[in-house]
Amino acid sequence: MISMHKDLKPTAVTVVLVDPQIPPNTGNIARLCGANGIPLHLVGKLGFSLDNAALKRAGLDYWASIQWTVFPDKADYLAQLPIEKSHFFSTQTTVSYFDHTYTAGDYLVFGSETAGLGREFIHSVGDRACCIPMINPSVRSLNLATSVGIGVYEAFRQIRYT
Repeated sequence: MISMHKDLKPTAVTVVLVDPQIPPNTGNIARLCGANGIPLHLVGKLGFSLDNAALKRAGLDYWASIQWTVFPDKADYLAQLPIEKSHFFSTQTTVSYFDHTYTAGDYLVFGSETAGLGREFIHSVGDRACCIPMINPSVRSLNLATSVGIGVYEAFRQIRYT
């Protein structure tokens, strides 16, 4: 069994999903957040009902132990997000997530499975945007739940040892 490192705080980061569209992805991400004491923010237009059976099935019976909040106004939420504490994951940049420094209290922000965060938005956040490098250029992107897992555990790795 792997246990949490004693120096890693349960709320080291917050995961933000902007306009998530696919219930099983959100359910799997919620499960990851619940397992690690990470707040989950669902922002903007959700592509599913929060009563969706697939969402519940993917999150299993963990929804009660997940700190999750819905923020329907995407523009308002993003305007109030502290840019210096935010990492915007996107395929629209060439800056690797390995080149970012993560600290406690950071926000890991991911766009929808179909549209991402949008090219204009990514350009507006400059070096706060990052990508997960992929070797095969014919593959557009990774699954959202996989990407969130990669981002969360890199942030944990850095926070744990700094």
